[in-house]
Amino acid sequence: MSKKIVLEDYDVAEHLRTPQEMAAYLDACIEESDGDAAFIAKALGDIARAQGMSKVARDAGLSRESLYKALSGERSPDFATILKVTRALGVKLHATMM
Repeated sequence: MSKKIVLEDYDVAEHLRTPQEMAAYLDACIEESDGDAAFIAKALGDIARAQGMSKVARDAGLSRESLYKALSGERSPDFATILKVTRALGVKLHATMM
């Protein structure tokens, strides 16, 4: 008799508990994105879900529905939306020269 293997969906948002974990996750996603804005938006969406979408939407001045759409990873949100979301998440953007 063989055992059944049950697989569960992995939700990274459930594992982002501290600001340090969120920052490390976002850094890794930016590094791996190869310039894919939708991929980075999805990472921001994961962090927003970890912090609470309703709170992030309110702090960003967006509806929950538009925030979910913008950070779904299915499209690239405009830069103004990214700036609103990063501010609401408490993310400080930092630039360095390569």
